[in-house]
Amino acid sequence: MTDSSAATDLDRAKAVLLDDDSLGCVACRTDDEDGRTTTLTGTGRGVRPLLQWLAAGRSLAGSSAADRVVGKGAALLYARLGARTVYAQTMSEAGLAALRANGIAASYGTLVPRILNRARTGLCPIERSVATIDDPTAAESAIRAAVAELMRR
Repeated sequence: MTDSSAATDLDRAKAVLLDDDSLGCVACRTDDEDGRTTTLTGTGRGVRPLLQWLAAGRSLAGSSAADRVVGKGAALLYARLGARTVYAQTMSEAGLAALRANGIAASYGTLVPRILNRARTGLCPIERSVATIDDPTAAESAIRAAVAELMRR
């Protein structure tokens, strides 16, 4: 994939995301051979769409993704999925660092120190679950455990 097609894919993913409030994330990839673009959309809040893509065996290899919020947890899941570039409307400093550490080009609308929980009373539980984890595979397991714990509440 060329750098220009990655930029075009990212612009396309951002446009699709911003055009539909029901979407949590969008990934686009243009095939260099035939020029066809594949667009994958995810609905739901938080990391749910990324976990669903992983469970379905999806790959974002060579894809550019746009997301509403990317913290360290989402960043590590994007690394696990193989994304090439990630844009977030809101990105945490730890999310940006995790993307860069995994060789993923990153951009954002707003950079924040941390991602807060929905009540805005503390750190997001997904972020807390990966605070000491840098490996994308280990992060997926920790995030799934955190989600299971949240579902029990």
